[in-house]
Amino acid sequence: MSDQAVTQGPSQNYSAFDAELTHKAFNLRLFMRLLQWMKPYRMTLLVSIFFVVLSATLAVLMPVLTGRVVIDNILIKDPVSARLPDYGLTDLTFGAAEMMSIGPLLAAALIYLLMVLGQGLTMYVHRLTLASSALKALRDLRMDLFISLERKPASFYDHVSVGRVMTRVTNDIENLFELLTGFGMLAGEFVPFFVAMFLMFHISPELSGVVLLAIPISGIGTYFFRKLIGDVFRKIRNSVSKLNQYMQEDLIGIQVVQLSGREELNETEYTALNRENRKFEYKALNYELPYWSFNDSLASIAIGAIIWYGGGQVVQNEITLGSMILFTQLINMMISPIVAVGEQFNVLFRSMASGERIFQALDWDESIKEPKAPVQLPDRLRGEIELKHCHFGYYPDDLILKDVSFKIEPGQKLAIVGPTGSGKSTIIRLLARFYDFDDGMIFLDGIDVNKIRSHDLRTRIGVVLQDFHIFSGTVRDNITLHNPEISAERAERAAQVVNADRFIRQLPNGYDTELSERGQNLSQGQCQQLAFARVLATDPEILVLDEATASIDTATELVIQDALHKLTEGRTSIIIAHRLQTIQECDKVLVLHHGVVQEYGTHDELMQQQGLYYTLHELQFQDSSVAAELMGEDAEPQEIEGMRRPGWERDAEKTDEIEHKLDRDDSNF
Repeated sequence: MSDQAVTQGPSQNYSAFDAELTHKAFNLRLFMRLLQWMKPYRMTLLVSIFFVVLSATLAVLMPVLTGRVVIDNILIKDPVSARLPDYGLTDLTFGAAEMMSIGPLLAAALIYLLMVLGQGLTMYVHRLTLASSALKALRDLRMDLFISLERKPASFYDHVSVGRVMTRVTNDIENLFELLTGFGMLAGEFVPFFVAMFLMFHISPELSGVVLLAIPISGIGTYFFRKLIGDVFRKIRNSVSKLNQYMQEDLIGIQVVQLSGREELNETEYTALNRENRKFEYKALNYELPYWSFNDSLASIAIGAIIWYGGGQVVQNEITLGSMILFTQLINMMISPIVAVGEQFNVLFRSMASGERIFQALDWDESIKEPKAPVQLPDRLRGEIELKHCHFGYYPDDLILKDVSFKIEPGQKLAIVGPTGSGKSTIIRLLARFYDFDDGMIFLDGIDVNKIRSHDLRTRIGVVLQDFHIFSGTVRDNITLHNPEISAERAERAAQVVNADRFIRQLPNGYDTELSERGQNLSQGQCQQLAFARVLATDPEILVLDEATASIDTATELVIQDALHKLTEGRTSIIIAHRLQTIQECDKVLVLHHGVVQEYGTHDELMQQQGLYYTLHELQFQDSSVAAELMGEDAEPQEIEGMRRPGWERDAEKTDEIEHKLDRDDSNF
């Protein structure tokens, strides 16, 4: 065995799939990488930025209009007002009043109304364009993530739960939307902040200095709030994840829960998890309420300081009354962005964690190794399969297949039998190249399968599993899988060959009948017949049946028995089965035990050897004898066959007897 074989198996640390997150509140590198998906929509972003600046300018000019124009130049007519900036609003107001022959106060009210409408419209356009660009960017990111996950090998999904993967495609992408739009909303807060600051310094640098004292105080409060609340938010998310995970497991296994009477126990466990979540939520609330009160009080204190200090300047004719009132209106524009940062911290933290998880999945370096110079397969394969000293393990220290060698001639049918865990399904997975393995171990028509592109290889192999998956869609869609090379007529002919056409046409809409989730409106046997039709429609040269009839009742099996003969005719077939009749019809039988080829030959040859296969045969034959005694002398052979258990290893008494013999003869293999 080569050194490479010893290291066969997953080299990834799958526990790090969630563990290697930095939990940073803001990760600049990650954010800049996320912006790469925004590049195609940068013009929309520029439009959004333009309108938010325009909206902020209007938001600041509205209090200028009320303070500097209405109070200082219309109501009071303060002479000091002439030397303070009003940005042309006084001339605009009196010019509009003269043009429309109305009073200046009414003209100011109309201009204010236009500003309110303009500010609302520009903010709407800003948010609309921002959300549009964010949604388009995340649509592209979701597609890239979906494509990346689809191309991950089977070994990845052997170790990472599907639920954890789906969270990245759904919840985490949604959280990134909150991140992108949240930054846009913060921009909508900070643009007025800087515009207001410029305006305040332009009017009164001294009074602006009083206002600016509130900013570092609010910033320090936000910093300590973030330090305190960060760990609590992390615990809240973990507790919510536990709740969701427990709920998912409970609902998926609801029948087992009800059959075993676990309802009250599950309610108790869920209550404990829910109580833990509530504890952290209360803790977060105990931090948030004082923080919000602190910021509200700080704004009120700042306004009080402006009235006290600014009132003195008004008395001394250094500024106008309208300017002082203007400062009290602008104070919220100064403190509001800092408060918004604190309130957005939870969203920011959650979004950054989601971004880390998404890019971790995108960067996960695990894929089937494709050949640099792939061999082009002929239009039709002969179907010769050969394994030479094949060894493989899902983990480095636990080999499943150990020096397995056998050969299947073109058109032959091989039955693989053996106890659970002996490596039967592993051979099928390697043949379809779901896992990487050493070169020179598996050959198809004399070609090393590692030199064939996995997609090209899988189009030549038809696999029918015991657990047949039904996709959402019509019956016809589930046969063709939207393959453009399979016409509707070809799909129907395939269904006719496997005797599925009869029950399909009895469905409400025939081949256009919509199937429910996992095909629950079909029986297990009908689903299995669709599996045969799906494979036959692709016309593969190699056919693999992995316990494909284990879940089918005897009557259904008799219906499709003829279809199986047609399906395997002219094709190299590998059949993993337990039913004696299916095995006897195969050209060769391969017996596996603990990943080792224990016996290989025809049914008659293995029976003459009186080894493991003989033992398995006799045990099942005893089942048939008991069935005949119970049913009487007039029992039909197929009725007796129907009483046999479809899997020897699932019968505890048989398994004990088999293992006893294997242990006794272990030195022979």
